Amino acid sequence: MRRKSIDDLINVSKDKPKTLGLFDLTIMGIGAIIGTGILVLTGIVAATDAGPGVIFSFLIAALASALIGLCYSELTTAIPSSGSAYVYSWITMGEQIAFFSGWTLLGVYITTTATVATGWTGYVASFLREVGVNLPKSLIESPFNGGLVNLPAIIVVLLITLLLTRGMSESKVVNDVLVLVKIGIILLFVIVGSFHVKTTNWQPFLPYGVKGVFTGASTVFFSFLGFDALATSAEDCKKVQRNLPIAIIASLAISTLLYIIVSLVMTGDVKYNLLNVPEAMSFVLITLKHPYVAEIVSLGAILGILAVILAFIYASSNIAMAMSRGGFLPPVFSKLNAKTQTPNKALWLIGIITAVCSGLLDIKKLATFANVGSLCIFFLISVSVILLRKQHPDLKRPFRVPFGTVLPVLSAAVCILLLFNLPGTAWLSYIGWLAIGVILYFAYSKSHVIY
Repeated sequence: MRRKSIDDLINVSKDKPKTLGLFDLTIMGIGAIIGTGILVLTGIVAATDAGPGVIFSFLIAALASALIGLCYSELTTAIPSSGSAYVYSWITMGEQIAFFSGWTLLGVYITTTATVATGWTGYVASFLREVGVNLPKSLIESPFNGGLVNLPAIIVVLLITLLLTRGMSESKVVNDVLVLVKIGIILLFVIVGSFHVKTTNWQPFLPYGVKGVFTGASTVFFSFLGFDALATSAEDCKKVQRNLPIAIIASLAISTLLYIIVSLVMTGDVKYNLLNVPEAMSFVLITLKHPYVAEIVSLGAILGILAVILAFIYASSNIAMAMSRGGFLPPVFSKLNAKTQTPNKALWLIGIITAVCSGLLDIKKLATFANVGSLCIFFLISVSVILLRKQHPDLKRPFRVPFGTVLPVLSAAVCILLLFNLPGTAWLSYIGWLAIGVILYFAYSKSHVIY
C-alpha cells in the first residue's frame, strides 16, 4: 500500500512539449462523447427502455458525469499527469489500487475502442450496400458471428494508430476535422428532421415509467465515458490549469445538448418503438423519404466515428505509458519517439491488441464490463479528491470542487447507485479482466515498481 510522491509524477512529465489548446481539448472531448452514443444508443434506448423520456435518461447521466467531471478537474489541474485515475489512486491509496485502476482503464478503453470499430464496420457495410457494393460476410464479421474476420475494423484501428505515431500536432488536425464533420451531420439531421416532428409521437412520453428512465440512464452513461479521455491528455495541454477544466465541462454541456435535441427530433419523427436499430438516424431519414440525406448522414457517421477511435487509442496509450513509467509494465512502453515525442511502443501495443479484439472477438459482449469498469474508476476519482485534500492540504489547486466534500461524496454515491443497476454478466466480465491483472501484477509488476 505504498504511495507515490506527487513531485516525482509531476517532474517526469514537465518537459514534454505542449500541443493541445482549449479548442483541441474541447473538440477531443465532444468527439469521444458523441460517438456511438448519439449515432447508435439514442434510438435503441428510446425503443427499449425510456421512450421519448430518453431525454431524461441523458440528463441524469450527464448530471452524474458533471459531478465526476468536477472531481477530475480538481485532480488534473493539481497533478497534470497522463495517468488519470491510475496516478491519483497511487498518490492517495497505494500501489495495489493504482495497478488495478490502470489495468481497469486499459480494459475499458481497449474494449470500448474495439466495440466502436466493430460498429464502424457496420456503417461502412450499410453505406456500401446502398450504393450497390456488398462486402462478403466472411470479411466483416468475427468468427463468433459466422464470419472469418472483421477486416475493416482491423484496418481502421491500425491506420488510426499509425496516424497517432506521427505526433499529436498532425493527429489533432485530423481529429478536429472529423469531429466537425460529425457535428455537421448531426445538425443536418436535426434541421431536416425538425420539419417532420409530430407531437403525437411523444405520447406517451414515459411509456416505461420512471424505472425505464433510470434504466436508460445506466445504459447511456456509457456514452459519456469519452470525457475521461481528456484527463489522460494533461501532459500535452497548454495552460492545463485553465484549459482542462473548461474543456471537460464544455464538452459535457455541448454533448448533452446535442443528445437531447437529437432525441426529441428522432422520437418526434418516428414512433419510439420503431427505433430499435443501430443506424437510427439513417433509418429515420429513410422513413421520412430522404434517402440522399440518409446517405450523407451515414457517410458522416463513418468519418465521425473515426474520431472516437482516435481519442480512445490515444488515451489508452497514455495510460500504458504512465504505468510503464511506474514499473507496472516494461520500460520500453514509456519511451518517447525522438522526433514526434509520442509513446510509439505503447501506441502499437494498444493498437495491435485492439485490432485483434476488433477482428476476431465477439467484442460487444466483452465490452459490457466497460460500464462497471468506468464507474469503479469514477468512484475512485471521487474518493481521491477527498483523500488528497486530507493528505496534501497545502498542494496548489488551481481549480477546486465547490461546497467542500459534499459534491465528491455525492459523486461517489451516484457511482455506487449506478453500479447496483448493472447486470450480473457485466460484473462477471469485469472480474475476469481483473483476474488476468492479478497474474500480471504478481508475475511482473510487483517486483518492478519504481519509487
